[in-house]
Amino acid sequence: MKLNKINWVITFLIFTGSLFILFPLYLTIITALKTPQELANFPLAPPRILHFENFIKAIKMTDFFIAIRNSLLITISSVSMTILTNSMVAYAIARNMHKKFYKALYFYFISAMFIPFPIIMLPIVKETSAMGLDNQLGIILLYIVYGLAFNIFVYVGYVKSIPRSLEEAAIIDGASTWAVFWKVIFPLLTPMHATVGILSSLWIWNDFMLPLIILSRHSMMTLPLVQFVFQSKFSTNYNLAFASYLMALAPMIIIFLFAQRWIISGVTRGAVK
Repeated sequence: MKLNKINWVITFLIFTGSLFILFPLYLTIITALKTPQELANFPLAPPRILHFENFIKAIKMTDFFIAIRNSLLITISSVSMTILTNSMVAYAIARNMHKKFYKALYFYFISAMFIPFPIIMLPIVKETSAMGLDNQLGIILLYIVYGLAFNIFVYVGYVKSIPRSLEEAAIIDGASTWAVFWKVIFPLLTPMHATVGILSSLWIWNDFMLPLIILSRHSMMTLPLVQFVFQSKFSTNYNLAFASYLMALAPMIIIFLFAQRWIISGVTRGAVK
């Protein structure tokens, strides 16, 4: 009897949680396919006629293809360099945690997760402007650095679960430390690469604040930034805005749906010590 009650409670919680996720998505889709009049009169009802022209207008107003090109460039470059550099740093730390310097370095990187972004926002703007990095290159470098804290945390935990005997065997065969990492360790980190890559992609693609304060020209703007075009002083064109939001969200939603198992398995394996 108690087991049935627990099952009903779990079912209710899952159903409630699903509503909190699916209802906003439903509102986004129906709003993107309505006219302003339909939205004002029947905000929760589905549209009588599907107005796909809202997407065409949104593409023109936001220079969508330029913005998506910028987002793809920044996201792909940042994620690729994040995986390459962060995994190397994590490997060096994980295999030398018995030394005080590397242990202190590990906790130094991890401590960055507890620093709120608004505290360092103004110094970042001034430094990037002074060094001429208020552009796409600058924001890519910042994403690589900002990802270090969490990525090292999960990478180090996973590297510790890899037997040292594999490296020792490679060294006996004449492999250098560099060759050991790239030919032995790096391929074994594939599940963690997937986890870090997916989480970093979701964060970078949807990030609004950092591009807002760093990117100085309209031609460099990412998809989250160009959403401002729908907001005027007195009103907001919600139909076109939501059509644009939906187009911006669609790539990441599709990636997440197909890759969520990698996130769960990777984080779980990264917790093994």
